[in-house]
Amino acid sequence: HQVLRIIPTNDEELQTVQELQDLEELQLDFWLAPRGLGHPVDIRVPFPSLQPLKAHLESNGISYSIMIEDVQTLVDHEQMEMLRGRRGLPLSTNTFDYATYHSLDEIYAFMDLLVAENPNLVSKLEIGRSTEDRPLYVLKFSKGGTNRPAIWIDTGIHSREWVTQASGVWFAKKIVQDHENNEGVASILDKMDIFLEIVTNPDGFVFTQTQNRMWRKTRSRRPGSVCVGVDPNRNWDAGFGGPGASGNACSETYHGPYANSEPEVKSIVDFVKSHGNIKAFISIHSYS
Repeated sequence: HQVLRIIPTNDEELQTVQELQDLEELQLDFWLAPRGLGHPVDIRVPFPSLQPLKAHLESNGISYSIMIEDVQTLVDHEQMEMLRGRRGLPLSTNTFDYATYHSLDEIYAFMDLLVAENPNLVSKLEIGRSTEDRPLYVLKFSKGGTNRPAIWIDTGIHSREWVTQASGVWFAKKIVQDHENNEGVASILDKMDIFLEIVTNPDGFVFTQTQNRMWRKTRSRRPGSVCVGVDPNRNWDAGFGGPGASGNACSETYHGPYANSEPEVKSIVDFVKSHGNIKAFISIHSYS
């Protein structure tokens, strides 16, 4: 796979690039979607589609640059770095390596350590189960009280965006440190609780680490379809089926058969509704 960058300079070029999103047979993966003139559009292109796409762009007089010559080379390097960094499970969250990527088991072990070290501040909730029956864990940071106003934060809803799960782990440790040192978010905890779901799409996350690094959807299956998964960020009831979402089950942005069809999404919806006092909802994403 290569990643191409296109910068539309006029309305005709922008229109042509926007139309590429409908050519689902090319299996193009838009890391930066078309937004307007002068804004870069980054597209991961499978090898079989490279020549047809480049010919199409050149015939329309649209220039492009190669941002990443070979995505697989970078994926292989990342995998080697992860294997080199494996040193067994840490004994505390102070010795946990925040500068590398971790497996689902390692992240769940970190969560258990954080709870054990901070029983008066941190607790772990299971709000549901994934399609493949993995637990959906949420960390609750609270200084006590019942049903206090709260902030919701989730990371990793798109499974391949590994830097978001890694950020979620760091957020969790940082919240505890701020509380200990009475700085940063400590003042928020005086008035509010914080709920943090670090691995929002665990099935997809495991799949990215064992099968396909570029996987972003859930792992649900539909009768009659050979394609797997739903884009969980297009599965919300808010604006369901709107711009940027696809009705094609094979698309990276497939919105699902109906709103909240995915247990990973419905579990959040049910939790937020039953809580009834969530004042802010923050979902963390990354480039691509």
